[in-house]
Amino acid sequence: MNKIDLLRANLNNVILGKREVIDKVIAGLLASGHILLEDVPGTGKTTLAKAVASSFDMDFKRIQFTPDILPSDITGITVYDLENKVFKVRFGPIFTNILLADEINRATPKAQSALLEAMAEYSVTIDGTKHNIERPFIVFATENPIEYEGTFPLPEAQLDRFLMRFAIGYPDKEFEKQMLGAEKIRDPLEEVKVVATKEDLLKLQDETKHVYVHPSLLDYLVELANTSRLHRDIYLGLSPRATIHLMKVAQAYAKIDGRNFVIPDDIKSAFPDVVNHRLILRADAKLRGTKVSDVIEDILKSVKVPTNINFENEVS
Repeated sequence: MNKIDLLRANLNNVILGKREVIDKVIAGLLASGHILLEDVPGTGKTTLAKAVASSFDMDFKRIQFTPDILPSDITGITVYDLENKVFKVRFGPIFTNILLADEINRATPKAQSALLEAMAEYSVTIDGTKHNIERPFIVFATENPIEYEGTFPLPEAQLDRFLMRFAIGYPDKEFEKQMLGAEKIRDPLEEVKVVATKEDLLKLQDETKHVYVHPSLLDYLVELANTSRLHRDIYLGLSPRATIHLMKVAQAYAKIDGRNFVIPDDIKSAFPDVVNHRLILRADAKLRGTKVSDVIEDILKSVKVPTNINFENEVS
């Protein structure tokens, strides 16, 4: 088994019956992106993030976001060392490989903004000094879609930095029964094996960047983005960053399937999870009962898919 298959098997042992979700997580890892998990409590969001970190023997840290959390609680702060009479940086939990930003929307916009530089540039500025974050660095952020009291909606700039947004969902009855049987004996996280190293993940991420994307598929990506910006029900369409993210996730899906070239189905599979948190509906569209998922489906149907491409022969 290759490392991707080993990782999939590892995560499937922890989150039972969610192969499609696991593949989305793996795609996010390969595409070097951050993931927003919007789901009700108790579906395994924290467990999933911990299992990913353990699979690669990576450092894991968790921040429980609350209304009183400060940016310095996330990034760190400069303190004065009385004994040595020098200023030292006390680094915050953001300096890690896998960061779980739990209930991120419970923090104020000021605290949320502490993640912006790190998520886009892999660095943090503390008291005017820039500090780099070691790669791989991936943020798993969680939101509860049911409870809105005491929350602060993520601004568009923050949302746009997340590669994908999706939910884990409830398990099927049979898998939930299996989960109960397993939990009686042990914590599933204790069974997570180290299947690769951080260096292996960085190598996989680099290989994913080199997955071939045919020029006609680049046109297809641009047309999808442009159609979202011109759609009658959309107030804010996809940003150029979103188009890049869409390409990266499509490359990751190709890598997962063992191909070194992207096909249209990779893009179509990636599209909903990459764009659902970026599209802002017009007020009149909301009044008519239009949903973002409806617009996503309409965009995919209206943009012509490239055909008659011999992808294998095109790959250099």
